Amino acid sequence: MVWNELTEGLSEALRAVGLWSEERLARIELAIPRDPAHGDWTTNLALLLAKDAKQAPRALAEALRQATRIDPAIISGIEVAGPGFLNFRYAPAFLESLPARIATEGERFGSSTGGAGTRILVEYVSANPTGPLNVVSARAAAVGATLVRLLAATGHAAEGEFYVNDAGAQVDLLGESVAARFAERAGIPRPFPEHGYQGAYIAEVAAGLPAGEAGAALERGDSGWFRDRALEGMLAGQQRDLAAYGAEFARWFRESALHRSGAVDETLARLEARGMTYRARQPEAFSGDRPPAPETEGGPALGDATFLRTHRFGDDMDRVVVRANGSPTYLLPDIAYHRDKHARAFRHAIDLWGPDHHGYIPRMKAALLALGLEPDFLEVITVQQINLMSKGEPVKMSKRAGEFVTLRDLMDDVGADCAKFFFLMRSTSAHLDFDLDLARTRNDENPAYYVQYAHARIASVLRFAAERGLSAGTGRVTLGQPEETALARKLAAFPEVVRGAAAAREPHRLPTFLTETAAEFHRFYHACRVVGDDAGRSRERLLLSEAARLVLRNGLALMGVSAPERMEREAEALP
Repeated sequence: MVWNELTEGLSEALRAVGLWSEERLARIELAIPRDPAHGDWTTNLALLLAKDAKQAPRALAEALRQATRIDPAIISGIEVAGPGFLNFRYAPAFLESLPARIATEGERFGSSTGGAGTRILVEYVSANPTGPLNVVSARAAAVGATLVRLLAATGHAAEGEFYVNDAGAQVDLLGESVAARFAERAGIPRPFPEHGYQGAYIAEVAAGLPAGEAGAALERGDSGWFRDRALEGMLAGQQRDLAAYGAEFARWFRESALHRSGAVDETLARLEARGMTYRARQPEAFSGDRPPAPETEGGPALGDATFLRTHRFGDDMDRVVVRANGSPTYLLPDIAYHRDKHARAFRHAIDLWGPDHHGYIPRMKAALLALGLEPDFLEVITVQQINLMSKGEPVKMSKRAGEFVTLRDLMDDVGADCAKFFFLMRSTSAHLDFDLDLARTRNDENPAYYVQYAHARIASVLRFAAERGLSAGTGRVTLGQPEETALARKLAAFPEVVRGAAAAREPHRLPTFLTETAAEFHRFYHACRVVGDDAGRSRERLLLSEAARLVLRNGLALMGVSAPERMEREAEALP
């Protein structure tokens, strides 16, 4: 990987000029400039270290340039530019041999081993099992599944997991809602629970229950029977929809299993043994400049509650983990769940949470520090909300009222491929306006269609050539035209895009890169006749086209998006 070559070369240069240290090595930032005039790679390392070196940035950049040793078969030129940037340029032979290398590596191109097998658990979606998944979960599913693939592609042992919140009051409310709807169908008086779930799916669940068993449960007042049946039905539906969407989970972890196993009590005992808890009346637990104690989930404590010393680890106050009535708050089983992750030998846990959980992040991290876990064990990615837009107006969503667009609805409407591509186009930290009207179109304005069509166009070109007895070459490609060089440069960036997206936890880099790659191919295709009278030149351009196809396919695969061989307008793809 070029990034490794450059990093190692700069590391040795730092040694040569007497500036090497682990901290300075970590400050090496490498980027791929958009403007070819600025080289193929660039770094501002000299600008960052000029103060430490007590040198002018350009003087330090020149010293680093002279000391940097990189394989000349990869980088043929290093130059100092601007106030002190170091720009690197590919050796022509590197770009000329790249298409053959991509063809040889196939689906492995873009992958690397930098993760060294580090075990990472990505918990994502984890929606309450109280109804079908909505589009908010759909975005989290697209991001989480892609992140797992990115981490695996960069040498990590990554797995996905869904945490099932099946031990809370919401599941009880689900059961009460289904029982009320069944009673309504049976003509039995039963009030609908306040704040109950009123979506049409509740009536559908009730209608699907075995009448005899449900009637008997209703007669004996067994709400638990309805809760259990509704829960399993909701989970089965979520699992089916996520599987159809391409989101894979190594495990569906149930919160109820934590309670049954005693893990919650064991976690509390562990915290107590570490001296991280104390008992106090909640209103009296704070003094001085600490904020006043808020109400817990179940209201203000009436007696002595058990507090966790999270304030000591950066939280804005200590937190109740066991209420005065003896019931745990939501925080305690969450701590137990992450303790379980750590016990399963995962080095890092990455959680994808919604923006409504933003305030929960510091207390969760503080709680795990109180437990004694590594400071970098937990990483939380906030997946911002989305607005479904149609005809310029937002589509309203409300789970309790049942007026919401489900994941299944979205897949049926625009397709799973398009939905995932659109969800991944923006950073998770940014709100997303999902344009349903654009997603339904099948033309170049739709970015998902645009990238898939580029892949299908190349496949069409290759079939056209095969019909005429031509196949892609296996040697170097002559990059005589600017469009050929530009396409090769773009393909060379793919391994770094994958590495960078995994390291920064930014899957949105993939659709950006793929859209740019598709554009470069289309420019090349229109400027350079692929299958022409010169058989040798045709084979070279077929090899460059095949390399572009493989990069597009590999990138789409990381996103969980298909790479079709045939699409509408294919006739336009003929040379």
